[in-house]
Amino acid sequence: MDNKRRIAVIDYGVGNLRSVYKALEAVGAPVEVVTGPAGLSAASGIVLPGVGAFGDAAANLRAAGFEAPLRSAIAAGTPLLGICVGMQLLFDESHEMGCHPGLGVMPGTVERFPAEMRSMDGRLLKVPQIGWNQLRLAFSQDPLLSGVADGAYAYFVHSYYCAALDPACILASTDFGITYASVVRSGAVWGIQCHPEKSQTVGLRILANFAGIVDDHLSGN
Repeated sequence: MDNKRRIAVIDYGVGNLRSVYKALEAVGAPVEVVTGPAGLSAASGIVLPGVGAFGDAAANLRAAGFEAPLRSAIAAGTPLLGICVGMQLLFDESHEMGCHPGLGVMPGTVERFPAEMRSMDGRLLKVPQIGWNQLRLAFSQDPLLSGVADGAYAYFVHSYYCAALDPACILASTDFGITYASVVRSGAVWGIQCHPEKSQTVGLRILANFAGIVDDHLSGN
């Protein structure tokens, strides 16, 4: 593996790392799972996955010593992609089973879907959201979404959503009883609520785009 071109997938005890790893590998990305903060030092790109409860994920991330090097990488402009709970960790705090601080990369909170919701056609919606739903693009020119059509379907599994406070951070939104931010960006940090590793062609395209973003960063573009 070219040491100058390496995407680090963070293993902090949560997340389906193998599926994310294999999906990145499938699009030709130079990927490595890292289990400690030292593994981020030479990374040219970082993927922060996550499933389960926000509080446990945040606690594990900090206990493993990843917070400080993550903040350093973000400050240095290293491209970072947060997936599912990994996206939620980018916000100020979550109200899932208490109040838990996030990384504060983007302003906003993580909230539970309302108990009683209906779709636009009147169907009663059950939480969690499990299955395919659409990405409504706000900024189709963003490189992470290059080649992704407005209204493309991706696969979601979650009970909590990101209530982003800055509209400029929202690249795409999704409707599930309410309209919420499903793809976000601040600088060289992106987050996606869906699971690209489960989203077939659309998900692979997003991961390939992220690998391209990493390459552009390395080349100075």
